[in-house]
Amino acid sequence: MISYLKGTVASLQKISPSRVVLILEVNQLGYEIQVLPRWAQHLPEAEDTVQLFTHLQIRDDQMVLFGFGSAAERDLFRQLISVSGIGPQLAVALLDKLGLQDLVQAIVSSNTRMLALTPGVGTKTAERIALELKGKLAEWRMQSGLAPTPGAGPTSAIQEDVEMTLLALGYSSGEIMQALQAVGQKTALSKTSNAEDWIREAIAWLSQ
Repeated sequence: MISYLKGTVASLQKISPSRVVLILEVNQLGYEIQVLPRWAQHLPEAEDTVQLFTHLQIRDDQMVLFGFGSAAERDLFRQLISVSGIGPQLAVALLDKLGLQDLVQAIVSSNTRMLALTPGVGTKTAERIALELKGKLAEWRMQSGLAPTPGAGPTSAIQEDVEMTLLALGYSSGEIMQALQAVGQKTALSKTSNAEDWIREAIAWLSQ
């Protein structure tokens, strides 16, 4: 119904740690839009123009407009809520916790432990998300140009262990992804399936 809105920020309200509502003024009309908390932290100046890609969720007598910084985020949100048992708030939580690239990678690689890091996502829910979306997102990622560069990360056999070890050490999913892509450019490392080598190199890169 509404593909995107472009306007200026009128106000921003943090209703809860996981729910942030933005009032976007467009042609003297104020639209109430729920946005990702991580996106709201990097809002431009109030007088600057902001563009949000939107999804209108209609349930019973309630309508909620969700806004995203990119069309890809909005499309992934729609994929998530197509899964049985995944409502819009849980989809927002997944996107906010992991980010676009890491969330897609976790689903495509069936990394249920990473998916379960999001509050409200248990093991069974994570398995259902991976089962229903793995094939769809693998194709969608290629079409959207979001696929990682071949050889820029560890093999799927060890990727989950590498990521979970680094997460346990306190690094964020975004930092881990950047580190693995950076150190994966090393020819010798890209050919190894030794998780310890990847972890050691990633920590060294992150410590620079």
